[in-house]
Order: sequence, then C-alpha cells, then structure tokens
Amino acid sequence: MPKPDDLIVDIAALVESGRSNQMSLTVVTGGAVITGRLAPEAVWRRRVSEVLTDSDQLGEFSAVFKAPAKKEGPPTHLHFHVARILQGTVGIPETGGMYRIAIEDVSAWTVGDFRYSDH
Repeated sequence: MPKPDDLIVDIAALVESGRSNQMSLTVVTGGAVITGRLAPEAVWRRRVSEVLTDSDQLGEFSAVFKAPAKKEGPPTHLHFHVARILQGTVGIPETGGMYRIAIEDVSAWTVGDFRYSDH
C-alpha cells in the first residue's frame, strides 16, 4: 500500500492506546493470509523477550525486545499474538505465533480471526 489505510491505522492506534487487547484481525500481506489478535507493541515486545530469554540459543536477543519502541506519530506496524498463517486447511503454527507486520504492506484486511473447523 503506498498510503496506509486510515481505518487500519486507527484500529492500530486504539490497540496501542491500551484500551483494548481483544481486536481480532485478518490481513493479506505479500500473498500470505495472517489471522490473530492485535496487541500493543510494548506487550508484544515483552512477550517475545520472555520467549527468547527462555531459549538456550537465542537468549542474548531478548534484550533487543526489552528496549522501548522508538517511534512518534501514528502506528506503522501491527503486532499480532496468537496469530496463524492460513495455509490450505490449517493455520501455522497451530497454537499461534507472534507476528509484526508493516501496515503499509497490508493489501487487504477484515475484522475477525478465521479458524478452520472439521465440522
């Protein structure tokens, strides 16, 4: 997207305000469909840092995510947690992951979290 969609920027700003962490969103970016719940960047960074701290091989990278975000102005990224890349009839990873997506790279989006069912 040459100019990010004002609606999705407003949604990201509301999530960043900390007033809600219940916004589910599905986006298309680079041909991938990603679905999950948005989190404020600070919460997302803290959780990624915790996961890295627990890793024997990646623990040293946890400090990068502990640093506060350096940004002014409207949000430029979406921070997903419990998110999945939809591929065929499954979501990868099954349990959900942590994704950071540049708003300018979102080509389509919808409110809601898509789930597959065997029913």
